[in-house]
Amino acid sequence: MENFNFCVGTRILFGKGQEEKLPELLRPYGNKVLLTYGGGRIKRTGLYDRIKSLLHEFEIFELGGIEPNPRIESVYAGAEICKEEDIDVILAVGGGSTIDCSKAIAAAAYYEGDAWDLILHPDWIEKALPICTVLTLSATGSEMDNGGVITNLKTKEKLGFGNPLLLPKASVLNPENTFTVPASQTAAGSADIMSHILEVYFDTRRAAVPDRISEGLLKTVIQYAPIAVREPENYEARAELMWTSSLAINGICSTGKDCAWSCHPMEHELSAYYDITHGVGLAILTPRWMRYILNEHTVEKFAEYAKNVWGIAEKADLFETANAGIDATEEFLKSLEIPMTLSEVGITEEHFTEMAEHAVIFGGLSEAYVPLKAEDVVNIYRMCM
Repeated sequence: MENFNFCVGTRILFGKGQEEKLPELLRPYGNKVLLTYGGGRIKRTGLYDRIKSLLHEFEIFELGGIEPNPRIESVYAGAEICKEEDIDVILAVGGGSTIDCSKAIAAAAYYEGDAWDLILHPDWIEKALPICTVLTLSATGSEMDNGGVITNLKTKEKLGFGNPLLLPKASVLNPENTFTVPASQTAAGSADIMSHILEVYFDTRRAAVPDRISEGLLKTVIQYAPIAVREPENYEARAELMWTSSLAINGICSTGKDCAWSCHPMEHELSAYYDITHGVGLAILTPRWMRYILNEHTVEKFAEYAKNVWGIAEKADLFETANAGIDATEEFLKSLEIPMTLSEVGITEEHFTEMAEHAVIFGGLSEAYVPLKAEDVVNIYRMCM
C-alpha cells in the first residue's frame, strides 16, 4: 500500500427531510445564493418550490437548464451572475452534472480570464465560492469530492478537473429526491457508480482494505440497482444506492492506490463527440475493456473479482474464473436494460482514431492498470460495436 492523505470535509446530511436544514447550512456563507439546477424535474416534483420556501430569507439568483454533460457555456453564464450579483454561496440542486458545473462556476467567479483555462489548468484555481448541494441522482459522487467534468463542444473536449477548494461544504442526501428518476437514468447511474469503483479496484498496487470496501460497495449496487429500477419509490434501495454513490468516489476506495483510470477517459471522448449518457457509455465499454486487458498479469485480480464480488467458485483454470466474472458483469448491465453496443446509441467508427488519441493524451492511459496506446483504444471501441 502506498502513502496517502485522506480527508473528506463535506458535511453529509442523510435521510428524509434533511432539506429543512438548508437555511442553517447556507447562513454562515452569506445571503446571496446562486441556485443551480438542470432540467424541469425539480420543479415537477415540488422540490424547487420547497427549497425556495425554505430559503425565503435569502436573496436567490438562478441558473437552470444545466446540460446532462455540462458545457462550458453554462459555466460562463453562472460565473457572470456570480460576478454581477456578488454571490456569496452556490446551492447546486441536481445530479453530478449540476454539481460539476457549479464547481467550475465557483472557481470561475474569481477568475478574469476564460473559465476553460481552469478546466485545462485546475492548479490555477486559487479561490472559489463555497458550494452546498441537494442531490437528486445517485451516480457521480460529485456531492462528496472536489472534482468534476466539463464539455467544450467547440473543441470536442470533455475534461476532468479537480481542486481541494471545490469540495462541497455540505450535501443533503435525501433518497426520496431520487424517487422520480426514470429507470433508464437509475440504470445508467448505477453503471457509473460501479465504474468509479472498478477504476481503482483494478490497480497494480495491492491494498486489501480499500479492495474489500470496493467489493462490498459493488455487491451493494448489484443487489439494489435492480430493485430501484423495478420499484422507484423503494426507500431502502434508493438510500443504499445514494450512499454507495458518495463512497465510491470520495477517495476511500483509492487509499494506497495510484493508477490512472481507463474506461472514463475513453467514455469522455464518446460523450464529447456524441453527447451520449455517461453511464451508458461506461456500461458499453467496461466489459470490453476487461476482456481486452485480461492476460497472465491481470488474471489473478480478475479471478479475485469474480470470486469476491460475484460469488463465482474458483475453477482449475484462473482464466475461466476471470472470464466468468466478466460475463457476470456484462449480463448484469444488460439486465438493467442499458444499451450495450455503440451502434445502439448512434456511434460509428468515423472518429475512433481521433477519439482514441485524445483519450490517451488527456486521460493518462499510458499510466493505467494496463497501459493503453491509441491503437488499443480503437480496438476496444471496435469491440463495442
